Amino acid sequence: MAKYILFDTETTGNEEKDRIIQIGALIVHDKNNIEVFDELCSCEVPISVDAMAVHHITPELIENKPKFIETKFYKELQKYNSNENFLIAHNISFDLEMLKKEGFNNHYTIIDTLRCAKHLLADEKSHALQYLRYSLELYKTEMQEAEKLGISIKAHDAIGDVLVMKLLLSKLVKTAGDNYGKKDIKDIMKVLARLTTEPVLLKIFKFGKYKDRIIEDVAREDIKYLEWMRKNLELDEDLRYTLDYYIN
Repeated sequence: MAKYILFDTETTGNEEKDRIIQIGALIVHDKNNIEVFDELCSCEVPISVDAMAVHHITPELIENKPKFIETKFYKELQKYNSNENFLIAHNISFDLEMLKKEGFNNHYTIIDTLRCAKHLLADEKSHALQYLRYSLELYKTEMQEAEKLGISIKAHDAIGDVLVMKLLLSKLVKTAGDNYGKKDIKDIMKVLARLTTEPVLLKIFKFGKYKDRIIEDVAREDIKYLEWMRKNLELDEDLRYTLDYYIN
């Protein structure tokens, strides 16, 4: 039976030199067997003040903690590292890069709940995890889920974010099943894995002079602005794909 590993990292910062200092994870063997991992770990890279202001992890908290590769979670991550199992995170590219710095070579099937949310919940104003926590009213059931798993919830805390992501994943599974006519969980997870690899045709501008406007409408009114953005700004994959779609 496939394993579903949901995880999140907290780090010393967001630069190339930065490393993992906390891992939160759930390994779902089945609905009645879920392992919880909430581990701090030490590293030689100093924690930036900017990072501390987000996750509140100070140097004193990780002093004398094991290195990441010595954590219980890392051993389990390596144990199940096969494409029949699923590795799941919100904006997983960031966390995967952090894992690679620790020597991890991924063989899991990847699901990015951020990319899937952009596909399946296109009308949401934001797809940030904490925004979806409230807009989808996930917070109404999170305490019950947390008590069942023995988890404390805090924003920007790795295990707390993983719990919210678990609730979001359930929403995405239901929506994908409905949208694609799938009922078997294996088939639905394959849909989510496929959506993870596909760029998103965005509906609304999130920044700039047309912020909150529908992109299709702007393309009709001011295609030169889209052409200017495409040529002059550093854009993520989804926005590049969307601009190219309307420009061409």
